[in-house]
Amino acid sequence: MALTFHLVDVFGTAPFSGNPVAVVSGAEGLSTEQMQRITRWFNLSETTFLLPPGDEAADYRVRIFTLERELPFAGHPTLGTCHVWLETEGSEHRPDVVVQECGAGLVTLWRGEEGLAFAAPPLMRYEPPSADELAEALAFLGLDAAEVLDASWVDNGPGWLALRLPSADSVLALEPPRSWPRRIDVGVVGPHPQGAGVDFEVRALFTDHLGAILEDPATGSLNASIGQWFYDSGVVEGAYTARQGTRLGRDAAIAVTRDAEGRVWVGGSTRTHVSGELSL
Repeated sequence: MALTFHLVDVFGTAPFSGNPVAVVSGAEGLSTEQMQRITRWFNLSETTFLLPPGDEAADYRVRIFTLERELPFAGHPTLGTCHVWLETEGSEHRPDVVVQECGAGLVTLWRGEEGLAFAAPPLMRYEPPSADELAEALAFLGLDAAEVLDASWVDNGPGWLALRLPSADSVLALEPPRSWPRRIDVGVVGPHPQGAGVDFEVRALFTDHLGAILEDPATGSLNASIGQWFYDSGVVEGAYTARQGTRLGRDAAIAVTRDAEGRVWVGGSTRTHVSGELSL
Protein backbone atom coordinates (compact mmCIF):
# COMPACT_ATOMS: atom_id res chain seq x y z
CA MET A 1 0.00 0.00 0.00
CA ALA A 2 1.44 3.40 -1.03
CA LEU A 3 0.31 6.50 0.82
CA THR A 4 1.18 10.14 0.22
CA PHE A 5 2.38 12.38 3.03
CA HIS A 6 3.18 16.04 3.51
CA LEU A 7 5.20 17.72 6.25
CA VAL A 8 3.62 21.09 6.93
CA ASP A 9 5.04 23.89 9.06
CA VAL A 10 2.23 25.64 10.93
CA PHE A 11 2.24 29.09 12.60
CA GLY A 12 5.84 29.84 11.57
CA THR A 13 6.78 33.45 10.84
CA ALA A 14 9.41 32.13 8.39
CA PRO A 15 10.19 28.72 6.87
CA PHE A 16 10.96 26.03 9.47
CA SER A 17 10.07 28.29 12.40
CA GLY A 18 6.67 26.91 13.47
CA ASN A 19 5.33 23.49 14.45
CA PRO A 20 5.54 20.65 11.91
CA VAL A 21 2.76 18.14 11.37
CA ALA A 22 2.78 15.06 9.16
CA VAL A 23 -0.39 14.68 7.09
CA VAL A 24 -1.00 11.23 5.55
CA SER A 25 -3.49 11.06 2.66
CA GLY A 26 -5.26 7.99 1.29
CA ALA A 27 -5.42 6.43 4.74
CA GLU A 28 -8.77 4.66 4.36
CA GLY A 29 -7.23 1.19 4.56
CA LEU A 30 -5.16 1.82 7.69
CA SER A 31 -6.12 0.43 11.07
CA THR A 32 -5.89 2.45 14.26
CA GLU A 33 -2.83 0.42 15.26
CA GLN A 34 -1.12 1.23 11.95
CA MET A 35 -1.90 4.92 12.34
CA GLN A 36 -0.40 4.93 15.82
CA ARG A 37 2.70 3.08 14.61
CA ILE A 38 3.23 5.54 11.74
CA THR A 39 2.79 8.45 14.16
CA ARG A 40 5.50 7.09 16.46
CA TRP A 41 7.80 6.57 13.49
CA PHE A 42 7.45 10.18 12.37
CA ASN A 43 8.11 11.15 16.02
CA LEU A 44 6.40 14.53 15.69
CA SER A 45 4.01 15.90 18.27
CA GLU A 46 1.09 14.93 16.00
CA THR A 47 0.44 13.08 12.76
CA THR A 48 -2.92 13.27 11.00
CA PHE A 49 -4.69 10.93 8.61
CA LEU A 50 -6.88 12.48 5.93
CA LEU A 51 -10.06 10.52 5.19
CA PRO A 52 -13.34 10.93 3.29
CA PRO A 53 -16.03 12.61 5.41
CA GLY A 54 -18.70 10.60 7.16
CA ASP A 55 -20.89 13.68 7.65
CA GLU A 56 -22.30 15.19 4.47
CA ALA A 57 -21.79 18.67 5.94
CA ALA A 58 -17.99 18.13 6.07
CA ASP A 59 -15.41 18.46 3.31
CA TYR A 60 -13.08 15.84 4.81
CA ARG A 61 -12.49 13.82 7.98
CA VAL A 62 -9.28 13.70 9.97
CA ARG A 63 -7.93 11.45 12.70
CA ILE A 64 -5.27 13.07 14.88
CA PHE A 65 -2.64 11.06 16.78
CA THR A 66 0.06 11.97 19.28
CA LEU A 67 2.87 9.57 20.12
CA GLU A 68 0.64 7.86 22.67
CA ARG A 69 -3.03 8.40 21.80
CA GLU A 70 -5.68 9.67 19.43
CA LEU A 71 -7.03 13.18 20.07
CA PRO A 72 -10.54 14.41 19.29
CA PHE A 73 -9.10 17.79 18.27
CA ALA A 74 -5.82 19.64 17.99
CA GLY A 75 -5.11 23.06 16.54
CA HIS A 76 -1.97 23.04 14.42
CA PRO A 77 -2.88 19.59 12.98
CA THR A 78 -6.25 21.05 11.97
CA LEU A 79 -4.62 23.92 10.04
CA GLY A 80 -1.97 21.64 8.53
CA THR A 81 -4.51 19.04 7.41
CA CYS A 82 -6.78 21.67 5.85
CA HIS A 83 -3.75 23.12 4.06
CA VAL A 84 -2.94 19.72 2.53
CA TRP A 85 -6.58 19.04 1.59
CA LEU A 86 -6.81 22.40 -0.19
CA GLU A 87 -3.56 21.71 -2.08
CA THR A 88 -4.64 18.22 -3.17
CA GLU A 89 -8.22 16.92 -3.02
CA GLY A 90 -9.76 20.33 -2.42
CA SER A 91 -7.83 22.15 -5.12
CA GLU A 92 -11.11 22.97 -6.89
CA HIS A 93 -12.71 24.17 -3.66
CA ARG A 94 -13.43 27.86 -4.21
CA PRO A 95 -15.40 29.08 -1.18
CA ASP A 96 -13.57 30.62 1.75
CA VAL A 97 -15.14 28.21 4.26
CA VAL A 98 -13.97 24.62 4.82
CA VAL A 99 -15.59 22.18 7.26
CA GLN A 100 -13.48 19.52 8.98
CA GLU A 101 -14.91 16.44 10.64
CA CYS A 102 -12.93 15.12 13.61
CA GLY A 103 -13.45 13.49 17.00
CA ALA A 104 -14.72 16.78 18.42
CA GLY A 105 -17.38 17.06 15.71
CA LEU A 106 -17.44 19.60 12.89
CA VAL A 107 -14.84 22.38 12.92
CA THR A 108 -15.20 25.37 10.60
CA LEU A 109 -12.12 26.86 8.95
CA TRP A 110 -11.79 30.17 7.16
CA ARG A 111 -9.37 30.74 4.28
CA GLY A 112 -8.25 34.37 4.09
CA GLU A 113 -5.45 36.36 2.53
CA GLU A 114 -3.23 35.90 5.60
CA GLY A 115 -3.73 32.12 5.86
CA LEU A 116 -6.09 29.67 7.49
CA ALA A 117 -7.99 30.03 10.75
CA PHE A 118 -10.24 27.65 12.65
CA ALA A 119 -13.21 28.38 14.87
CA ALA A 120 -12.44 27.21 18.40
CA PRO A 121 -14.49 24.14 19.32
CA PRO A 122 -16.53 24.09 22.54
CA LEU A 123 -14.57 23.48 25.70
CA MET A 124 -15.01 20.03 27.20
CA ARG A 125 -13.86 21.19 30.63
CA TYR A 126 -13.92 24.83 31.63
CA GLU A 127 -13.66 25.51 35.36
CA PRO A 128 -11.12 26.51 38.02
CA PRO A 129 -8.76 23.74 39.09
CA SER A 130 -9.18 22.14 42.48
CA ALA A 131 -6.70 23.05 45.21
CA ASP A 132 -4.82 19.79 44.63
CA GLU A 133 -4.75 20.25 40.85
CA LEU A 134 -3.41 23.78 41.16
CA ALA A 135 -0.85 22.70 43.77
CA GLU A 136 0.48 20.04 41.39
CA ALA A 137 0.75 22.54 38.52
CA LEU A 138 2.58 25.01 40.78
CA ALA A 139 4.99 22.29 41.94
CA PHE A 140 5.57 21.23 38.34
CA LEU A 141 6.37 24.81 37.27
CA GLY A 142 8.28 25.75 40.42
CA LEU A 143 5.92 28.64 41.21
CA ASP A 144 4.32 30.04 44.34
CA ALA A 145 0.58 30.67 44.33
CA ALA A 146 1.22 34.43 44.60
CA GLU A 147 2.98 34.38 41.22
CA VAL A 148 -0.15 33.21 39.39
CA LEU A 149 -2.85 35.73 38.48
CA ASP A 150 -5.46 33.17 37.45
CA ALA A 151 -5.85 29.51 36.48
CA SER A 152 -8.50 27.50 34.68
CA TRP A 153 -9.13 24.20 32.97
CA VAL A 154 -9.46 25.06 29.27
CA ASP A 155 -9.74 21.58 27.80
CA ASN A 156 -10.94 21.31 24.19
CA GLY A 157 -9.51 17.84 23.65
CA PRO A 158 -5.84 17.56 24.68
CA GLY A 159 -6.57 18.36 28.36
CA TRP A 160 -5.07 21.80 29.04
CA LEU A 161 -4.83 23.47 32.44
CA ALA A 162 -3.84 27.11 31.83
CA LEU A 163 -2.08 29.50 34.21
CA ARG A 164 -1.86 33.26 33.66
CA LEU A 165 1.35 34.90 34.86
CA PRO A 166 2.07 38.64 35.18
CA SER A 167 4.56 38.92 32.30
CA ALA A 168 6.07 37.25 29.27
CA ASP A 169 9.43 37.26 31.05
CA SER A 170 8.00 35.18 33.91
CA VAL A 171 6.69 32.69 31.33
CA LEU A 172 10.05 32.46 29.57
CA ALA A 173 11.92 32.05 32.87
CA LEU A 174 10.17 28.79 33.75
CA GLU A 175 12.41 25.72 33.99
CA PRO A 176 10.15 22.66 34.09
CA PRO A 177 11.52 19.28 35.20
CA ARG A 178 12.68 16.71 32.67
CA SER A 179 10.04 14.18 33.72
CA TRP A 180 6.87 13.89 35.81
CA PRO A 181 5.35 10.81 37.47
CA ARG A 182 1.82 11.48 36.17
CA ARG A 183 0.27 12.80 32.99
CA ILE A 184 0.26 16.59 32.92
CA ASP A 185 -0.76 19.14 30.26
CA VAL A 186 -0.07 22.71 31.34
CA GLY A 187 -0.26 25.93 29.36
CA VAL A 188 1.29 29.15 30.66
CA VAL A 189 0.65 32.64 29.30
CA GLY A 190 1.83 36.15 30.17
CA PRO A 191 1.67 39.58 28.48
CA HIS A 192 4.45 41.31 26.61
CA PRO A 193 4.97 45.04 27.23
CA GLN A 194 3.34 47.45 24.83
CA GLY A 195 5.33 47.96 21.66
CA ALA A 196 6.79 44.44 21.67
CA GLY A 197 5.08 43.54 18.40
CA VAL A 198 3.19 40.64 19.99
CA ASP A 199 0.76 40.65 22.89
CA PHE A 200 1.32 37.41 24.82
CA GLU A 201 3.95 34.73 25.32
CA VAL A 202 2.64 31.16 25.52
CA ARG A 203 4.30 27.90 26.52
CA ALA A 204 2.73 24.44 26.32
CA LEU A 205 4.29 21.74 28.51
CA PHE A 206 3.16 18.12 28.68
CA THR A 207 4.28 14.55 29.32
CA ASP A 208 4.85 12.06 26.53
CA HIS A 209 3.95 8.35 26.70
CA LEU A 210 7.15 7.67 28.65
CA GLY A 211 6.67 10.44 31.23
CA ALA A 212 9.26 12.81 29.75
CA ILE A 213 8.37 16.49 29.63
CA LEU A 214 8.01 18.00 26.17
CA GLU A 215 7.40 21.58 25.08
CA ASP A 216 5.26 22.28 22.02
CA PRO A 217 6.57 25.02 19.70
CA ALA A 218 3.09 26.22 18.60
CA THR A 219 -0.22 24.97 19.95
CA GLY A 220 -3.48 25.91 18.26
CA SER A 221 -5.71 24.05 20.72
CA LEU A 222 -4.17 25.78 23.75
CA ASN A 223 -4.27 29.21 22.14
CA ALA A 224 -7.90 28.66 21.13
CA SER A 225 -8.94 27.76 24.66
CA ILE A 226 -6.88 30.56 26.22
CA GLY A 227 -8.62 32.94 23.81
CA GLN A 228 -12.04 31.73 24.94
CA TRP A 229 -10.97 32.12 28.57
CA PHE A 230 -9.45 35.58 28.05
CA TYR A 231 -12.47 36.95 26.17
CA ASP A 232 -14.89 35.52 28.74
CA SER A 233 -12.96 36.92 31.69
CA GLY A 234 -12.31 40.34 30.14
CA VAL A 235 -8.53 40.01 29.93
CA VAL A 236 -8.74 40.98 26.26
CA GLU A 237 -11.37 42.58 24.06
CA GLY A 238 -9.97 42.88 20.54
CA ALA A 239 -7.75 40.76 18.34
CA TYR A 240 -4.31 39.81 19.64
CA THR A 241 -1.20 37.85 18.68
CA ALA A 242 0.54 35.25 20.81
CA ARG A 243 4.16 34.18 20.37
CA GLN A 244 5.25 30.63 21.14
CA GLY A 245 8.34 28.47 20.78
CA THR A 246 10.84 31.10 21.90
CA ARG A 247 12.69 28.82 24.33
CA LEU A 248 12.93 26.19 21.58
CA GLY A 249 14.50 28.54 19.04
CA ARG A 250 11.25 28.78 17.06
CA ASP A 251 9.30 31.89 16.15
CA ALA A 252 5.61 31.04 15.93
CA ALA A 253 2.86 33.65 15.72
CA ILE A 254 -0.73 32.74 16.54
CA ALA A 255 -3.48 35.22 15.64
CA VAL A 256 -6.55 35.15 17.91
CA THR A 257 -9.76 37.10 17.38
CA ARG A 258 -13.45 36.98 18.24
CA ASP A 259 -16.16 37.72 15.70
CA ALA A 260 -19.48 39.52 16.17
CA GLU A 261 -21.19 36.22 16.97
CA GLY A 262 -18.78 35.49 19.81
CA ARG A 263 -16.79 32.77 18.04
CA VAL A 264 -13.07 32.69 18.74
CA TRP A 265 -10.84 32.16 15.68
CA VAL A 266 -7.22 31.00 15.70
CA GLY A 267 -5.06 31.41 12.62
CA GLY A 268 -1.57 31.48 11.23
CA SER A 269 0.66 30.53 8.35
CA THR A 270 0.94 27.05 6.78
CA ARG A 271 3.78 25.88 4.52
CA THR A 272 4.45 22.49 2.93
CA HIS A 273 8.17 21.70 3.15
CA VAL A 274 8.25 17.98 2.29
CA SER A 275 6.00 15.75 0.16
CA GLY A 276 6.40 12.12 -0.81
CA GLU A 277 5.15 8.55 -0.66
CA LEU A 278 4.93 6.40 2.44
CA SER A 279 5.16 2.67 1.68
CA LEU A 280 3.92 -0.05 4.02
